[in-house]
Amino acid sequence: MPFAARPASARKTGFAQRFLIVAAVGLFGAAAAVGMVSQNVAEPMPTVEHIAQTLPLPQPLQASPDSSLSDLYIFEERIQQGDSVASMLSRLGVRDGELQRFLVQDSGARSIYKLYPGRAVQVATDDSGQLQWMRYVHTPGTESDGKVVQQLLEVLRTPEGFVAEEQSIPAERHIKVGVGTIRSSLFGATDAAGVPYHITLQMVDILSSDIDFFRDLRSGDQFRVVYETYTSNGMNTRAGRVLALEFVNNGKAHQAVWFDPEQAGASGGYYAFDGSSNRRAFLRVPLEFTRVSSGFGLRRHPVLNTMRGHKGIDYAAPTGTPIRATADGVVESVGSQRGYGNTIVLKHHGKYTTLYAHMSRFAKGVSRGSKVSQGDVIGYVGATGMATGPHLHYEFRVAGNPIDPQSADIPVARSLEGDMLQRFHAHAATFQGHLAMLTALQVDQEALRDSEQAALEVSGEAGAS
Repeated sequence: MPFAARPASARKTGFAQRFLIVAAVGLFGAAAAVGMVSQNVAEPMPTVEHIAQTLPLPQPLQASPDSSLSDLYIFEERIQQGDSVASMLSRLGVRDGELQRFLVQDSGARSIYKLYPGRAVQVATDDSGQLQWMRYVHTPGTESDGKVVQQLLEVLRTPEGFVAEEQSIPAERHIKVGVGTIRSSLFGATDAAGVPYHITLQMVDILSSDIDFFRDLRSGDQFRVVYETYTSNGMNTRAGRVLALEFVNNGKAHQAVWFDPEQAGASGGYYAFDGSSNRRAFLRVPLEFTRVSSGFGLRRHPVLNTMRGHKGIDYAAPTGTPIRATADGVVESVGSQRGYGNTIVLKHHGKYTTLYAHMSRFAKGVSRGSKVSQGDVIGYVGATGMATGPHLHYEFRVAGNPIDPQSADIPVARSLEGDMLQRFHAHAATFQGHLAMLTALQVDQEALRDSEQAALEVSGEAGAS
């Protein structure tokens, strides 16, 4: 029986309620229509004729004699702060010593003790009030085999006693959109637009090869985004994936659409509308979001107090912030290097290497010779070596020579071709339409905002005079 199944008695009650609501709405509509008719009618009223016709009523549907739903009553409660299993069951009206003993003794029912406020517990009882089943969605949204599912515990009464079983059912997927204009910060704009934090991080990651979100953002920059969210039993559980994105930075538009080639050996990725990949061979930034504390070039060393060349970029971030590999590669070295402290050097294709220094610790499994993929966490921000505070020192090297990663011409990944490009264009056409509509909406919003601002300024000047 599905998680949201309702008993026949509940369905009958719901039908009666809907009938009364429809009847009330109909009467209200009729009264409103009468109220709008002019009362000053000069012409005589038309003749009213009543016609009555007797119609046979259909035979009522008979419940199936073997239907278990007709005899079950389903109750639901949401877990509150400080709840115990006993208090939860008490609010649900379940007083069953056998069930209590089973929940304590059976190892398969352990997840009932993971009580998270806001999550739902459902029970079904028969006419005598005896519990028939209990369900608790203890994990509303998690990934399993590439799908977002709800994990629930189901306890069933059988002739031999209670049994517990863990189940996974699909979470409810929804598509949402968001538009915004940068006034002070990206996160401020996405928060005002109701875009989840996780979606904002994806936006930064998707376009990090084209936009430096630390230095390039301008007041007036705009974004339009189409994304997934998942719900469980009517409650938001997690954000999904960005499906389409347009970001206008300093007057230049950058677009990205998620596309999965569905071919063996190929993985999904983000592409511009012309089929060129948004995934560059190297990310420009190895941290999700932080600030540049020291740029590339000549500077006064903060510890030695001497002028010397700075061979990389310093990103200030709290200790423990994850550090990501900026490209696919192999770990060339991992360990402590004098002034650099805990350091990792990655060897990439061709003549490229990258260096990550001052780490607090290395990620589990990272060792010399191990392979890493772009975006993999390789370590965590710290202040080891010659450092005045927690930050990441990042170097981008070509043939062993450090260059400025903020201004270097970083290689891009190859574009789609042939049949795959045709399939991509067919897939992307829908999202192009979505983004075009969001652009028109945003233009209207900005025009309305400007007119309201102008009206306020005029009223202010009038009040001052």
